[in-house]
Amino acid sequence: MGITSGIVLFAVIWFMTYLVVIPFRLETQGDRGEIVEGTHASSPEVHNLKKKALITTGISVVLWAIIASIILSGVISIRDIDSWTFNRMGPLTGE
Repeated sequence: MGITSGIVLFAVIWFMTYLVVIPFRLETQGDRGEIVEGTHASSPEVHNLKKKALITTGISVVLWAIIASIILSGVISIRDIDSWTFNRMGPLTGE
């Protein structure tokens, strides 16, 4: 895995984790009882996006380290994944 693919892997993990973390502890206007005219009661009132981004970064670093170590060690290869799904690659030549 090169530097670029490592960065791309981290970015994908970070954004997927961020989309999961955003709804946690979300306070809506309906929860607070202060609904602004012209908006839905489910519109967010308090996000704390900076805190959620920091939490996401911490989780993403741990997940990236685990996934990158699996990829770099060769414990699971692309051939393993292919044999579990479609088996399109066939056997290695020379085996």
